[in-house]
Amino acid sequence: MQFEKTDIEGIWVITPKVFEDQRGYFMETFIRKAFETYVGPVDFVQENESLSRFGVTRGLHFQKEPYAQSKLIRVVKGRIFDVAVDIRPDSPTCGRHFCIELSHVNKKQLFIPGGFAHGFCVQSREALVQYKTDVPYTPGAEGAFRYDSPALDIRWPLSQEKMILSAKDMAAPLFSY
Repeated sequence: MQFEKTDIEGIWVITPKVFEDQRGYFMETFIRKAFETYVGPVDFVQENESLSRFGVTRGLHFQKEPYAQSKLIRVVKGRIFDVAVDIRPDSPTCGRHFCIELSHVNKKQLFIPGGFAHGFCVQSREALVQYKTDVPYTPGAEGAFRYDSPALDIRWPLSQEKMILSAKDMAAPLFSY
């Protein structure tokens, strides 16, 4: 596996080694020892999966302290534009975001530590997304910011007319420092 640091502390892009032949392919998607060598110890306790169609935009979601979740995200089928926003108040990169295309073709994974808001936009006919978390989902700790918060200046790949958003995400507050 290849681990790449990003310019925002704590975010990692992980690319597995893929072994292909006439039968298909094999890859290891998570190796605890390698993960801990680069990222550090994380005890994943829950795995989630979502299936979304083209244009679905989810987020920007987070859980408030002390329930902030670290996430390891990968796309099993399709392609997404994935976004992580640093919302750690004492972080020198608070308000900055990191974007990446994740797909079943590039097989990249994104690790996002606790203290970040997360969202994605489906760019293929549909996308099957799986992610591990180190803290269980806690309904009372939910938080969200609008995907189009001016202070974030995220360059989403689709126009608003092509995006499909939940009423809850549309009603989320704008991000501000």
